[in-house]
Amino acid sequence: MTFSGQMINAETKRLPFDAKHDGRFEGQHILSIGQFSLQDLVYIFDVAEEFRLMVRRVGALELLKGRILANLFYEPSTRTSSSFIAAMQRLGGTVIPINEVRYSSVSKGESLPDTIRTLESYADVIVLRHHETGSAALAAKYAHKPVINAGDGIGEHPTQALLDLYTILQERAKVSGLTITMLGDLKYGRTVHSLAKLLSLFDVKINYVSPEILRMPADLITHLDGKGIKQTQHTDLDAVLKETDILYVTRIQKERFSSETEYNSVKNSYVITPDTLAQAKPDMVLMHPLPRVGEISMEVDDDPRAAYFRQMEYGVYIRMALLALVLGKA
Repeated sequence: MTFSGQMINAETKRLPFDAKHDGRFEGQHILSIGQFSLQDLVYIFDVAEEFRLMVRRVGALELLKGRILANLFYEPSTRTSSSFIAAMQRLGGTVIPINEVRYSSVSKGESLPDTIRTLESYADVIVLRHHETGSAALAAKYAHKPVINAGDGIGEHPTQALLDLYTILQERAKVSGLTITMLGDLKYGRTVHSLAKLLSLFDVKINYVSPEILRMPADLITHLDGKGIKQTQHTDLDAVLKETDILYVTRIQKERFSSETEYNSVKNSYVITPDTLAQAKPDMVLMHPLPRVGEISMEVDDDPRAAYFRQMEYGVYIRMALLALVLGKA
């Protein structure tokens, strides 16, 4: 067991994490945070940690040599798309990149199931980002190869949540006992939806800070209440900043609004500056799934608490682990 497993194991001593994993990830879809147990997290993070060390030593492996990833993105993406491409290439595999779907047969009216069934004829695993919630589950229904959800509308973004939790472990060496504050667009932010669900496996407190019209969905708050998670809601960051261990910032997503006027009313609601961090804990961790559009000042980037670019690097190792696991090569 590597350090990540040891850290989670220290918080959850009731579970036998020293046992070998049953290998259930091979051939399986990665669609939702709800499919992962604590033991699954330990296994994924231990594999990711081994890959992190291997990449630093040798750069690339040949574990997935001869395997092909179809990277199917219906929405614009830089980080997630590039991260999966880098992960597959670091493992020795190759990629069919489809980032401009409007230039594909989809623009001719091809259905998602037909696109998926076509691509699995060429590839061993499919990574899908789509603008409609539930699209990943629909794709998986028709696929005979593993489908990995890279974000479906305002629904979930499970691989982002996994890399976010891995980042917290890397930066703070624990999860339980921390106070996590989520700031910004909590209504449409699939990253915070998935991360909140994942954090419900631990003993944490979650603060939600957002404009009134962008509050965390009530059904998700009810779900976490049922897990015994302490939650609070605010419109002012100052109310919770001093107690915050992890500050998770999200951008206000213009593309999710039905009107320019509504977007303009909230777009500059929060901006993290050096003055903000002066009021925060010296060991607080500042995270962001990126891209940012002004909600974190670039003057903050050199602060050691700013972890968002390290967060991006950690994501490659998590995605390497997931690709290897679903292809039975971990």
